[in-house]
Amino acid sequence: MQLETFLEHSAAREPGKIALVCGQQRLTYAEIEAASNRLAHGLIAAGVARGDRVAVYLDNSVEAVLSIFAILKAGGVFVMVNPTTKAEKVAYILNNSRARALVAPGRKLAGLAACLDQTPHLAAVVCTGPSDAATLPPGEKQFLAFEQLTAAGAAPDVPPVKRCINIDLAALVYTSGSTGNPKGVMLTHLNMTSAATSITTYLENRSSDVILNVLPLSFDYGLYQLLMAFKFGGTLVLERSFTYPHAVLELLIREQVTGFPLVPTMAAILLQMDLSKYDFSRLRYISNTGAALPAEHIRRLRETFPTVTIFSMYGLTECKRVSYLPPDQIDIRPSSVGRGMPNEEVYIVDETGARVPHGTVGELVVRGANVMKGYWERPEETARMLRPGPLPCEMVLYTGDLFKADDEGYLYFVGRKDDIIKSRGEKVSPKEVENVLCGHPAVAEAAVVGVPDVVLGEAIRAVVALRPGTTSTPREILKYCAQHLEDFMVPQVVEIMESLPKTSNGKVNKRELCQSGA
Repeated sequence: MQLETFLEHSAAREPGKIALVCGQQRLTYAEIEAASNRLAHGLIAAGVARGDRVAVYLDNSVEAVLSIFAILKAGGVFVMVNPTTKAEKVAYILNNSRARALVAPGRKLAGLAACLDQTPHLAAVVCTGPSDAATLPPGEKQFLAFEQLTAAGAAPDVPPVKRCINIDLAALVYTSGSTGNPKGVMLTHLNMTSAATSITTYLENRSSDVILNVLPLSFDYGLYQLLMAFKFGGTLVLERSFTYPHAVLELLIREQVTGFPLVPTMAAILLQMDLSKYDFSRLRYISNTGAALPAEHIRRLRETFPTVTIFSMYGLTECKRVSYLPPDQIDIRPSSVGRGMPNEEVYIVDETGARVPHGTVGELVVRGANVMKGYWERPEETARMLRPGPLPCEMVLYTGDLFKADDEGYLYFVGRKDDIIKSRGEKVSPKEVENVLCGHPAVAEAAVVGVPDVVLGEAIRAVVALRPGTTSTPREILKYCAQHLEDFMVPQVVEIMESLPKTSNGKVNKRELCQSGA
């Protein structure tokens, strides 16, 4: 099965159903199918061939949704680029992927002029909205209007002849590297359809579900909300961000949303708000990934949303999703991220690759059809992550994350192999310290990093943001830590910030904290 069949099958089953709500626009499955088919024909006419990469540099929008499915229908590989990405990094991604085409807002073309001049493989630019392409110097690149390509009658409403099979690439997802430039995670149609099938199975999604997505489509967690909704024939309510939480919650109520994916930062914001005026009776589930929710946040979410099922999950871009905690276990083991999802095997190994007994910390390994093909043109990094598995000729994913499992096989995240702080000769998990900090009544968010120290090796630096209306001091927070942590785990420094720095995906930017504390 190819990924674009999610849309095609839903359009065939319920053509008149509202598939996408975005601002004032409400599109049916039939409308999205027809428009994306026309755009696919336009991309093929512009020279996009099977396997060509096409970058999408757009906000969450109808145009972004149509672009994703049109690229797939054309036999291409879509590359989502966060719309806040600066021109220099856009140029790197376009050149690294050797993108054949780019879909971008016309109003951004002037700012991308220097970038486009440095991308020899780029043959076509599809511009959405008003375009300033005329101001660019003449060259060999085609500049096409998105609205003309998708207009009724511009091209056939039927899909082009299928060009791909399920082991072909469907997407390159660029993810931050530990150092240097981002790396492209290669995901096939099989990888992505397998992941979507497993996730929608344990979420028990149904065609009546309405999913509210405020996460960027350039973030795989946000992207899969679109793919999964179209797979089971639901409705996706697409917002650009969570900048105005009350407006988002009003939209959630108005559209009778049943599923709300969030990341820990969003959970922290929600738990600071007065939610008593909202009727959440239609909300069926909340899901979390991106980082583990502190146990205290899970407890408070359960109190705030007593009738809502909460899914605590863990994953990484290289395989999309790894595990989920069954909802009936959320109160029993709230600090666990569960067990492997359907159609997947996970296990924990030591440094020699041997499986370790329950209770022993080791590296988590993932087997499954959802595991990436590798990093785009980075064989050495691919070889570090993909290694021979238990069966001949198979490769499994070494996640780089340290876990332990209890006697029933439930997983507990300990930390990244390169995230562990070594202080006073002891290994300290930042996550464990952060969980304690978030249990303090005045702390809304916390991040813990290691900073070089000539005596300790690494000193533990904690940075916290306080809940509105509360006060505390670093001394008080340190005293609280000393009451709840072993002595070698107590931070040497606690700093209070108004808010923690975030990445474009809403995660706490620990790299920035490390640099500011160095």
